[in-house]
Amino acid sequence: MLVAGCAKKQARELPSLYSDVWLRLNRGDLTGARAECDAAQTEGAASNTEWSYRFRILKAEILWRQGLNDEALALLNVSLPVQLAKSDTAVWQKITEGGAYSYLGRYKEADEALAGAELLARMNQPDLLGQVALRRGTLDFLRDDAPAARSEYLSALGIARNLHDPFLEGSALGNLGLVSTKLERYDESIGWNQQALELSQTTGAHGSTAVILGNMGWSYVGMGDYDSALSLFEKADEASGKSGSLSAQLDWKINIGNVYLAQGKYYLAEKQYQNALVLAKRLDNSSAESECFENLALVSLAEGQVDSAQKYNEEVPSLVHSRSDMMVSTVISGRIHAKRQHYKEAEALFESVISEPDTPTSLRWEAQARLAEVYAFEGDNAKADQQFRRAIDTFASARYAISSEELRLSFLSNAISFYDDYIEFLISQGKAETALQVAEVSRAQTLAEGLGLRSKILFPIPNFQPRAIAQRFGATLLFYWLGEKHSYLWAITTSGVSLFTLPPASEIELALKSYREALLGPRDVLEASNAQGLKLYDILVAPAQKLIAPGSRVIILPDAGLYGLNFETLLNPKPQVHYWIEDSVVANANSLVLLAASANQPVARAKKLLLVGNPISPSAEFPDLPQAGTEMTDVERYFAASERTVLSRQQATASAYLESKPVQYSFIHFVAHGTASRASPLDSAVILSKQGDSYKLYARDIVTQPLHANLVTISACHGTGERTYSGEGLVGLTWAFLRAGAHGVIAALWEVNDNSTPELMDDLYAEIQKGSAPEAALHHAKLKLLNSGTVYQKPFYWAPFEIYLGH
Repeated sequence: MLVAGCAKKQARELPSLYSDVWLRLNRGDLTGARAECDAAQTEGAASNTEWSYRFRILKAEILWRQGLNDEALALLNVSLPVQLAKSDTAVWQKITEGGAYSYLGRYKEADEALAGAELLARMNQPDLLGQVALRRGTLDFLRDDAPAARSEYLSALGIARNLHDPFLEGSALGNLGLVSTKLERYDESIGWNQQALELSQTTGAHGSTAVILGNMGWSYVGMGDYDSALSLFEKADEASGKSGSLSAQLDWKINIGNVYLAQGKYYLAEKQYQNALVLAKRLDNSSAESECFENLALVSLAEGQVDSAQKYNEEVPSLVHSRSDMMVSTVISGRIHAKRQHYKEAEALFESVISEPDTPTSLRWEAQARLAEVYAFEGDNAKADQQFRRAIDTFASARYAISSEELRLSFLSNAISFYDDYIEFLISQGKAETALQVAEVSRAQTLAEGLGLRSKILFPIPNFQPRAIAQRFGATLLFYWLGEKHSYLWAITTSGVSLFTLPPASEIELALKSYREALLGPRDVLEASNAQGLKLYDILVAPAQKLIAPGSRVIILPDAGLYGLNFETLLNPKPQVHYWIEDSVVANANSLVLLAASANQPVARAKKLLLVGNPISPSAEFPDLPQAGTEMTDVERYFAASERTVLSRQQATASAYLESKPVQYSFIHFVAHGTASRASPLDSAVILSKQGDSYKLYARDIVTQPLHANLVTISACHGTGERTYSGEGLVGLTWAFLRAGAHGVIAALWEVNDNSTPELMDDLYAEIQKGSAPEAALHHAKLKLLNSGTVYQKPFYWAPFEIYLGH
């Protein structure tokens, strides 16, 4: 009787234990699920035939999710007892088998296993049809049939929602995000993944969260947003390591390497790929092995090691299962032949990729640009030019398929190197002004579209007249391009366009970093005759100095890291060392097209002010600004009571600004804290008074309210933004107000001083009251601080504020 009692107790516990293991598995705790499964098989299930088989098949599913496909198949190679023939375990045996065969590239056997799973499910376990559809989607995805995979994942999603199965729903959403990335629908991908992420967090599926974060990383890579992608991949890698998912870790390590490769950090990229290669071989994942070899070949090419690149690339064909992987290897082969001056072979390989209708878009524009380089090497300049233009057209088509403005911002990062190659080619042909057009085409694309100035990228640019723009503004335009081999400066005046060759971007960026640190440091860079300030002047301004009349207007059109530099702080050594601000009235702009449009827009006649600021502190993070009230009083006294609207203290809310019809004001001024988001620049915000739980006026909301203001002033920290996008520049509050339609924006590059800022702003509006243009007024106010003989003469106090000209 005692023995019988124990047996009954044990049998009652096994179903509960089985459910617990499944819950752990669904939540992504693969290590915990496997340990519990092993314990169950050792302690209880071994003496019970039915539960022994159930736990055996469940363990195979765990092993499959860990990426141990061969080990999973070994467990699945068993005949189930008759009492389980119609059970969920019988269906899972076939589902897991199909998954393992899929990842081993044995697609025919995977098809057969999943067909068996579907038949069993339809007859006996219809609730598992969603899992079958999910696994079929994975098979279709792995054999490069993304549309079929999408259809299966949508089917799984529908079944999951009908069954109210949150784990299946989360998996389907995540996989839809993955296949959308494959189809180059990046904004759609992030939408699916965000839904999946919310669901996984609700259900505690932390393992799934890791996969979803990694999948979102892929989308950001596709859009060229490498900073966001790297952060997501690293989080996914760490979480997958904790959950015991080796196959997921393999994916994230490869993709971390991909980000490093894109950023030019070749040593770090190679290290990631070598680690991933070891893991891929351990898991017998031939697809991942081929990807590692391809990427190691790309690192070798980037470092000029052609023999090493060929050695790695030769490993690929025996491992490849998909056409897209084979195309990547073909492009690499073409690049190797081109490096060895085997131009005809390189041509044939690139053309084979271009001619395929199903070539991924990013690979197509790369093949077109690489083919252009080959033609240039051969001296066939007409064909080279034609292919470069085709690459730009292909890129433009891909970019316009992205509906989200925020996601389009980073997309140029994917192709900026090819713009650089085309510019180098044109300059080598003596076509400096055509090269300027190519550089201009890459500038402010999203900003121009939002303002209705450009419906799509057009090259050549219609009615492109840079001299006329210089004449309209009465200024010398300094247009910069920072390139890998050379950088360039086009100095544009009413009489002509002059080209100057500058050092490569790496040298300039190094000096920029050092000088920015010095400007914010304790020493006065002028008194110290800072070497980097002198060097940067010599590189960036001195070549064109003869074209700039003393005291005249200069408009800077920067590139890359130059967006974070206030050119006024550069040190001119002659006749004695002094700041360049003493020689020129400097403003900034994003593109020539935007400048031209701005010159054609009438200046607002009505002198009306919208003054927003001195908010009530919403939190300890954003305390009251001691001098905010003083600055508000100083600014408003330059406008009649009937011509000003003041939103102060409790009235200074985000909704109050949005509801104030800001389009009617000629001047808009903010006195408040500001934040800049590097990860998501349109989440940069002006910090105002709390209304409910909200106290931020986000950049993404600013762009929704059209403006005609002559000047928007953001008297706050970090108004310009912290993150530079290829072509768009620093994206943050300044970009948002320009995007909304402001003619000019004054904002800060770094944290501003509470005491000096009211004084500077008072002088700014005093000069505007006298009729000065905003850039001239700002110049005058800065010089007053510079010549004050006080601590305010340091650029830390007067140099953070810059003026940006836009629409």
